[in-house]
Amino acid sequence: MSYLLGIDVGTSSLKAALFDAECAQLVATAAEEYPVHQPVPNAAEQTPETWWSAALKATQCVLQGVDRKRVRGIGLTGQMHGTVLLDAAAQPLRPAIIWADGRSSAQVERLLTLFRESEWLDIAGTLPATGFMAATLLWLAEHESETLERAKSVLLPKDYIRLKLTGELGSEPSDAASTALFDVRSANWSERLIEGLGLPRTLFPPIHGSAEVVGTLRAEVAERLGLPAGLPVVAGCADQAAQALANNVLARGTASVTIGSGGQVFVPHMPNNHGELAADQRVHVFNHAAPRHWYVLGAILSAGLSLRWLRNLLGWTNDPEAYMRLSAAAESAPRGAGGLIFLPYLLGERTPHRDPKARGVFIGLSYQHTAAHMARAVMEGVAFALRQALEVSFALAGKADQVVLAGGGAQSAVWRQIQADIYGVALRQSLLREQTCVGAALLAGVGCGLYSSLLEACAVAAKLGDSIEPDRSACVYYEARYAQFKALYAQLRQDMHLLADDASST
Repeated sequence: MSYLLGIDVGTSSLKAALFDAECAQLVATAAEEYPVHQPVPNAAEQTPETWWSAALKATQCVLQGVDRKRVRGIGLTGQMHGTVLLDAAAQPLRPAIIWADGRSSAQVERLLTLFRESEWLDIAGTLPATGFMAATLLWLAEHESETLERAKSVLLPKDYIRLKLTGELGSEPSDAASTALFDVRSANWSERLIEGLGLPRTLFPPIHGSAEVVGTLRAEVAERLGLPAGLPVVAGCADQAAQALANNVLARGTASVTIGSGGQVFVPHMPNNHGELAADQRVHVFNHAAPRHWYVLGAILSAGLSLRWLRNLLGWTNDPEAYMRLSAAAESAPRGAGGLIFLPYLLGERTPHRDPKARGVFIGLSYQHTAAHMARAVMEGVAFALRQALEVSFALAGKADQVVLAGGGAQSAVWRQIQADIYGVALRQSLLREQTCVGAALLAGVGCGLYSSLLEACAVAAKLGDSIEPDRSACVYYEARYAQFKALYAQLRQDMHLLADDASST
């Protein structure tokens, strides 16, 4: 029996999972929650030491009662785009600025004057966006220049945990691509983009393969966790690449839709017959965890967060059954939520609008509407937004024959059916728990030789449920409602921006 440890540095919690490589089964899982701090409007920060403390606690929890000598390797994954500045002693200089931070909208506009849109897309596979490391570093240069000048290294969130585990600085293509400072074709940092921002190349860590062993567990950490000293630790990958590995979304013709804090559409993408890798400003083309593989990522910023917001608004924050109650309420409400539409732009929006000043909206509210109508409208609104991301992604990478539902949102039967009816395609739910942790564990299994390749590992791990078929009458109904949803952003954009500017000035 050989175990693999997967660690996911998420937005709302850090998760750890122990995976039995031979049986392809989860042995134990644990999670440690932590907050997102908002010291000023539009900010989103977390303390790296909080991640590390959570990693130690969650790991100790999943290792209880097992033979720790059977753990063969550690893999890492985590939230994308975030920025951790380190000093010469590899200590954080300030709290990490994470993907949800919206302070850098002016810096995004300036970045787009440094290089043409076509050049960004050709090199980075994406335009810069708020919360991306490129925009955050420019914001720091303009607002906290002394802190940036003291920085000797910059890391992504999961790379900080690997530093704490091994003492080694580094990153890998799937996460580095999310910075908008990476050449997705050569799979290395872009000298041109980094120099264009006036940043030293030495700030950025070495790039390793996602399944490459880049260090071993430090003796003091091994002793604290009761693990073998010298345990191999692989580079790992971004959270979306990790869930794709666990769900065997590696080849063209497959895709996934994830509802976690944000919402992501993941479609494998390959160069055309001329060797060209097509890109589109509304989505991102990033490196997959497998070498010479890419994917299109369509991202909405407030998917599960929208339902979490509603949960808190209703006063159900401390109710462990809150999400089950919300699902039951949504199921009791009629299709279309009694004439209520929700735009899920609570943190602005990325795909397809690229608008940090977009704002959430309930439209159609009446005295008769209840919490059940609001829950249904939130689920439908998130699905409408994800359909927009799907359509753009399929246009670029080709339509998928198999679409896997992943993330916490896939646990709700009513939300699964709403998605099938709004997308108009058959879906299959991932039956794996903690898919991102499993993906990280699979990379560790390849790195330490338990699997011969990622293809083998992905095929072994994936577990999918029965097909969720769309209701054709519901599809017809939702077509008209989807057209309304799409039209509302353009109609309300100016007012959204006025209100966003007013809120940021107070």
